[in-house]
Amino acid sequence: MVAHSTLAEPLTGTVAGVPYLAVPPPDTAQPAPMVVGLHAFEPPRSEAALAGTLPLLGLSAWKFHLGLPLFGHRLPEGGVPEVNRLGQEDYLLRLYGPVVEQAAAELPRVIDELRRSFPVSAAPPGLMGVGAGGAAVLLALTESDLPVGAVGLVNPVIDPAQVLAARERHLGITYTWSEQSRRIAACLDFTERAEELASRRPRTPLLIISGEHDEIIRPGHGRLLHDALASRHRPHTLRHIVVPDLAHALGPEPGLDPAPPTPGTVLADRALAEWFHTHLVADGQPEPASAAPAP
Repeated sequence: MVAHSTLAEPLTGTVAGVPYLAVPPPDTAQPAPMVVGLHAFEPPRSEAALAGTLPLLGLSAWKFHLGLPLFGHRLPEGGVPEVNRLGQEDYLLRLYGPVVEQAAAELPRVIDELRRSFPVSAAPPGLMGVGAGGAAVLLALTESDLPVGAVGLVNPVIDPAQVLAARERHLGITYTWSEQSRRIAACLDFTERAEELASRRPRTPLLIISGEHDEIIRPGHGRLLHDALASRHRPHTLRHIVVPDLAHALGPEPGLDPAPPTPGTVLADRALAEWFHTHLVADGQPEPASAAPAP
């Protein structure tokens, strides 16, 4: 199921039909928590790029980076030109929506198989997502009963209508809305679904990181989601931060390899690592109400 390697090195393989890159903790003698990450449509747009761009430095956990449907090893027949054709035909109904929905639906069985294949602890996993990968994580939280110990998102696509508007601004591509596309957009608008998201029991600690220079999902959208959830969360289980000098894409094109570190990605990685350490490693149980907020 996994490629030939050793536990001291990254491993690659496939579980439940989903390709992954696994990075072990420094000490594999004892089971460690797991964090499962999903990459973006923009850089980082591969498992390796996500692992190198947001390595969660210093976090003592198994880190599993998954490939999205229609990307990398799962390119359709026709390759990248076919993916581009799907986006041109109907970006929301033929590309973005199906990828996000499938990635979210795959998570429970992928996590089950990873547990059987690696020496991870029994604690609920952490989930990390960037861009569209962040949307898939939010959809899994909203529509599944998958136990999750903590979530960290970077520039998550909270509302796909913002992506379509950005495509019109930057590419001159006007999107033609239909009844079906409006229905899918509403399903993937997580500010509008905040009540459902907040109704999970126990409430999942959620960190939302917005790039100061993200022109697609602007920081204000991250704040709106935070504020919509705030009344249902304790302060230490919900946080929104804005990282200076961070754009929507976390590196240069083509985004298949790890990007050189920048001040913005270093700050984002540090915040994610601290968040997961607080909620997965330091204490596997829900924290008391008096606990100090995580950075």
